[in-house]
Amino acid sequence: MLLPVRLLLDARPRPTGPFEAALSPHLSMILGTAALGALYFWGITAARRRWNLGPPVEPRRIAAFIAALLVLLVSLNGPIHDLSDYYLFSAHMFQHLLLTLLFPPLLIYATPGWLITPVARVRWVGTLGRFLAHPVTAGLLFSITLAAWHTVPLYELMMVNHDIHIATHLMFIVVSVIMWWPVMSTVEEVPPLPMGVRMIYLFLVSLPMQVVAALITMADRPLYHWYVEAPRVWGLSPLDDQRIGGLMMWIPGNLWMFGAIGIVFYFWAKDSENEAPTPTAAATESTA
Repeated sequence: MLLPVRLLLDARPRPTGPFEAALSPHLSMILGTAALGALYFWGITAARRRWNLGPPVEPRRIAAFIAALLVLLVSLNGPIHDLSDYYLFSAHMFQHLLLTLLFPPLLIYATPGWLITPVARVRWVGTLGRFLAHPVTAGLLFSITLAAWHTVPLYELMMVNHDIHIATHLMFIVVSVIMWWPVMSTVEEVPPLPMGVRMIYLFLVSLPMQVVAALITMADRPLYHWYVEAPRVWGLSPLDDQRIGGLMMWIPGNLWMFGAIGIVFYFWAKDSENEAPTPTAAATESTA
């Protein structure tokens, strides 16, 4: 089953010398990022004023959007891209963490609800959005996509075909935005989960990622032919590189999800404290 993929892997041109850090910009990626930025800033300025959509966007949200664009540019261009595509499995896992765990929360936080509401109010869009943002749907989409593309046949197919690789990254971003939506939504038409349920949801979503990471980390041989044949970087063997990549997904990825759970708990406790009656109010109510 793997033989056709391996023949394609052997045929794909790739660097044969040592890794050299370079900017290596990719025009399609830069144009796509620029288009996303132009659409966002048009939405929060000209479109907001023309259709009186909502109040001005807070500077912290604009900063989050700029940070999201920088995450895209840094992860999909330059040294991280080159190391991921040609040399190190661990660099590829780091890239995937940026695209799935960092970029989507920044993007959702940066986007004001009033910018999405007009689209979400279209009946079929709202219906589809509520279906995709249901915790079962969102969690399964993310987990199945992540697990499937780390199986050996699909992973090596992704590495041999650059178009499929690009499509996979887009898929990761889309399912990750869907996965984070039940936690961070500010749109009434596709609302977030209750605070307590958000924590349970994040914990459950993190479990499949931990299983995939554990299987990769504990493998006693290199799994991916592409990186076995790659030039060595920093003296890392293919197996050591693979274990580092698995540990990246397992430990930092897991800590990130638990950090998100901690943030949700903080706001839940803060909201509960604000909603609790003060001693004076409680005494007044009891007297009345």
